[in-house]
Amino acid sequence: MTYRSEYELSTTDPIAFWSGAARAIEWARPPAVTLDDRTAPLYRWFLDGVLNTCFNALDRHVRAGYGPRDALIYDSPVTGSKRSFTYAELTTLTAKFAGVLRHLGVGQGDRVLLYMPMIPETVVAMLACARIGAVHSVVFGGFAAPELAARIDDAEPHVIVTASCGIEPNRIVEYKPLLDAALDLAGHAPARSVVVQRPLCEARMSDRDVDYTELMNSQIEPAACVPVAATDPLYILYTSGTTGKPKGVVRDNGGHAVALAWSMANVYDIGPGDVMLTASDVGWIVGHSYIVYGPLLVGATTILYEGKPVGTPDAGAFWRVVEEHRVRAVFTAPTAIRALKRTDPSGEYFQRYDTSSLNNLFLAGERLDPDTYNWATTIFDVDVTDHWWQTETGWPIAANPRGLESLPSKPGSAAVPLPGYAVHILDDSGDRLGADHEGAICLRLPLPPGTLTGIWGDEARYIDGYLNRFPGYYLTGDGGYLDRDGYLFVLGRTDDVMNVAGHRLSSGQIEAAIASHPAVAECAVIGERDPLKGQVPRALVVTKVGHDTTGLSEEILHLVRTRVGAIASLSRVDVVGGLPKTRSGKILRRTLRQLVDGESASIPSTIEDAGVLDELGTILADRSPHESACPDQGVVRP
Repeated sequence: MTYRSEYELSTTDPIAFWSGAARAIEWARPPAVTLDDRTAPLYRWFLDGVLNTCFNALDRHVRAGYGPRDALIYDSPVTGSKRSFTYAELTTLTAKFAGVLRHLGVGQGDRVLLYMPMIPETVVAMLACARIGAVHSVVFGGFAAPELAARIDDAEPHVIVTASCGIEPNRIVEYKPLLDAALDLAGHAPARSVVVQRPLCEARMSDRDVDYTELMNSQIEPAACVPVAATDPLYILYTSGTTGKPKGVVRDNGGHAVALAWSMANVYDIGPGDVMLTASDVGWIVGHSYIVYGPLLVGATTILYEGKPVGTPDAGAFWRVVEEHRVRAVFTAPTAIRALKRTDPSGEYFQRYDTSSLNNLFLAGERLDPDTYNWATTIFDVDVTDHWWQTETGWPIAANPRGLESLPSKPGSAAVPLPGYAVHILDDSGDRLGADHEGAICLRLPLPPGTLTGIWGDEARYIDGYLNRFPGYYLTGDGGYLDRDGYLFVLGRTDDVMNVAGHRLSSGQIEAAIASHPAVAECAVIGERDPLKGQVPRALVVTKVGHDTTGLSEEILHLVRTRVGAIASLSRVDVVGGLPKTRSGKILRRTLRQLVDGESASIPSTIEDAGVLDELGTILADRSPHESACPDQGVVRP
């Protein structure tokens, strides 16, 4: 079995390919219809199949005799605590919390929003939702109240599960006050909020709140697995859109289980009993797919790591985990590796630990530059795999399929399209481009199982945003090219979404926060290249006439942090006389990005006032960091 033979089968006969892959999953009723194309371009996989994702992730492994095997290892250097959960223990906890959710009135198809840190209770809550057919929506704990409120109003959860706080190396983030503020802003009111009290910072409870521990210690009956249709939603995960309005990506149960199980074996080379460290957050897609569901679906051990790659306590943090837990594969973002490169350039900390168990280092979430790839390959002496995918796809589009066939690597490339993904490069007219020609990266329909089935509550937005631009194709929103060997090179976003240390942030949501300042007439936020984070947001602000700009930059920095969250910290705020626009009033964002990155700017003939660029050229060429006196922001560095 080779990569080429598998890829050709998946693109020429996808029904045969995915019917075979579906045998790795246990079905309550096996699907007779593998692919339903009657509603194209909205295809559905395993239409008449019935299963339960939680059963496949937990119960079936216990039934097979693997109950004593470690399923989840919680390793928290920020709290100095560790705990292991066997498959039997995790199944018991999940069944109990599933019963708690039922007791609180959650039924099949109801939504449950999780606003949680990296603690075991988060994994339990996700799996408990899957167990009873509820739909979970995990919101990253770094989001501020307005962003959280927008997601509450969109998902309309029956119950919210939160914790008293999140813990970072140098501070405690109180979640409960943020949730309370979000509920004050939101139009939708959940029935209950379940609160996990953490000892370092216990939250004040309201009449709406119930204590997690008390519920788990009560006499509430555990819940059994509920069979659901393969096409029923498993979760909603919000990702930034160019309008600033969050998009709720919907993942189904059947296709998700099949695709993740296939990818674990064939991309990540992970199987029963193997240990995988995915250093992400469960609030992002990587955490959903490869901290929680993927490893558990194949009977592996997953590590829930609460900490940073550097500074908890030092640059050997990851490698201590690898040695202690005998990790076979590490998955993290290039930002983490760049941080290690900056802090430990000679690999001194790496060499202190026995990492002989480590076979693969997987990197995704942003572009991996060749210098960092070459450094990691040399220092760590393992296979380094750059791969590319999206929140929308749920699993990799392009990668070196380590479990199927290790192919030669090319620095700067995400390797080859994986089975199921027919990747084409299109020009503006929708015509296919040849090798080494840059264009829009598009995926020929149908998308494979496990990819998004739509946008929650907004089918038209899915069709308009992804499927209408090039009929018969899914528009990824990224640009790049395929070389003559079929290797994919992803060059960056073609829209206005920034990728900050692997986190996708919409310029629109940051601009909305800035525009709320009384001194701001208009603004533009662009992504500036950064050697560590890939991109950092930079703001150009035009003030209203007569307003004093003293302290304005610091006020804006604080405003963005409060309204959007710490992950949106601006690298710099520049007060400018005007913004370049077309005659129709559209801001020339591509031109601004070119200027801030030191490139030759392409100036369209439709520009209203080319003189504006003279001032901006000088300002944007200055890429020194902005220093802020804002007390809770400190010194802002790109």
